[in-house]
Amino acid sequence: MGIYRDVILPKLCDLSMRSERLHLYRARVIGAAEGRVLEIGCGSGLNLPFYRKAVGEILALEPDPNLLAMARHVPAAGMRVNFIEASAEAIPLDDRSVDTVVTTWTLCTIPGSAAALSEMRRVLKPQGRLLFVEHGLSPDRSVRWWQDSLTPVWRRISGGCHLNRPIRSMIEVAGFRIDRIETGYMRGPKPMTYMYEGSARP
Repeated sequence: MGIYRDVILPKLCDLSMRSERLHLYRARVIGAAEGRVLEIGCGSGLNLPFYRKAVGEILALEPDPNLLAMARHVPAAGMRVNFIEASAEAIPLDDRSVDTVVTTWTLCTIPGSAAALSEMRRVLKPQGRLLFVEHGLSPDRSVRWWQDSLTPVWRRISGGCHLNRPIRSMIEVAGFRIDRIETGYMRGPKPMTYMYEGSARP
C-alpha cells in the first residue's frame, strides 16, 4: 500500500478533482472568500486560481506532503500563499485569527471530522465564515443504502473518503450556524454526487 498511498493515490486525487463539473462549485465557494483565508485540505492546489482580490492571504493546509508539493507549483494570481503541512484536527494557528475557512470535498476524508470542525470554529474570527462544498449523505433511502454499502471499500481505495457523511448536521453539531445551504445531485453516479454547498458562522 505504500506505493499506492504515496505515489499513485495523490495523482488519482488530482486527476479526479480536475473535473470541469466542479468548476462552478469552486467559482462560487472560493469566490466568496475574503481577508485571511484558511483552506482545509488544499490538496494539489486546484482551488488557488479561483481566489479573488478580496483575499489578502491564503493559508493552504494539507497533511499529505506529496499533494502539498504539487500545490506549490500552482499559480495563485499573485496572492500570498503560505503552505502548511498539518492536520485539520490540530490546526497550528491562533484562536480567532482567520476571516474565512474554506473546505471543498474534504470533510468526507478527514478521520477526526468532528475535531477538525471544532478547530475550524476555534480559528475563525467571531464575524468570520466557513465556506463549504462537500459531497455526502443523500436524503433518498435507496441511494443511502448504496452509500452505506460502498463506503467501507470506497474509503480504502480513495484515501479515506466516506460517501455517507451527513455534512449539514456535522457542521451544526460543531457549533456553526448555517446561513446558506443548497443541496442536490451533481451529474454522475448518485452515491458519489449528492452535494452540500453553503456558508456558516461560528
